[in-house]
Amino acid sequence: MPRLSRLAAAAAATAAVAAGFRLSPWPSALLIRAVFYRGARQTAAVMRGHVPAGGVTEHRGLAFETDSGSGTLDLFVPEAAGEPVPLVVWIHGGAWLSGSRNDVEPYLRILAASGFAAAGVSYTRSPRAVYPQAVEEVAAALAFLEKHSADYGADPRRVVLAGDSAGAQLAAQLAVLATNPDYALRTGLPVPLSRDDLRGVILHCGIYDVAALDPLPGILGWGFRTALWAYSGKRDWSPTAAGRDMSVLNDVTGLFPPALITGGNGDNLTGTQSIPLAERLIQLKTDVRFQFWPRDHEPALPHEYQFLLDRPEAQQALTETLAFLKDVCSTDTPPKST
Repeated sequence: MPRLSRLAAAAAATAAVAAGFRLSPWPSALLIRAVFYRGARQTAAVMRGHVPAGGVTEHRGLAFETDSGSGTLDLFVPEAAGEPVPLVVWIHGGAWLSGSRNDVEPYLRILAASGFAAAGVSYTRSPRAVYPQAVEEVAAALAFLEKHSADYGADPRRVVLAGDSAGAQLAAQLAVLATNPDYALRTGLPVPLSRDDLRGVILHCGIYDVAALDPLPGILGWGFRTALWAYSGKRDWSPTAAGRDMSVLNDVTGLFPPALITGGNGDNLTGTQSIPLAERLIQLKTDVRFQFWPRDHEPALPHEYQFLLDRPEAQQALTETLAFLKDVCSTDTPPKST
């Protein structure tokens, strides 16, 4: 092939690839997913080194029905608990387009070894599924657990919603659905559980104001804009239902459950997302606890540092998490709402 013909073919191929990235979120989503997959495997390996040996009974692949088909979850409970124990429902992160409940399995085992039932929930990732399918699927998982968790030794009347990154966004949104009737009516989304049964929320490195993500520069901003395109189904995601409903910062009320909010000083989401939510809950006079680090803390703590359990800061976050769980789940009577 003559040199000019080869150059023309290469240019055409490059243009076709570029067009693919402009016309669909799939190419970028798959690229991001591959990067996240490697990081999640490495982080899970770190956590496995801190999982106590024995003492936990596992129930893997429990199936539940959803409007979109069926979903699965894993449930880990302490051995020989003797009576039903509080239930932590963990929603994994991954920018709504990546991740798996397997990513947080070691952390759930640690929670179970500490005296709590811990469920890891899967949901259909974008772009295959668009908003609000993930919300509806996790709500269906909560309905399943409300009906069946007592069969496995978990107490469906003492539930804590938890999540990391995109999973924290989903956990916060589900908590708002359970505590803000106006929001539930406006969105038409299923109310996942009773407000009295929801004892608390654990939010690691989450997203609560998607509009604040739009100005982020560089590859980070590109990644979030791609994720929101994939999740909402629209490149211009801001006027969509997802763009409207995902930002729960202004929809939390004084009825929001006790919350533990954490974020690293090296994570851009801490200043734009976690701290504003904590400040809003303080204004509402809710029970909010938080763990943030000084800007000059060294080393800078990255996104989801809480899972890097070889580090003392992650161990401190785990200690705070367990103390929070013991506090909000310590009695049979739910905390009084304000």
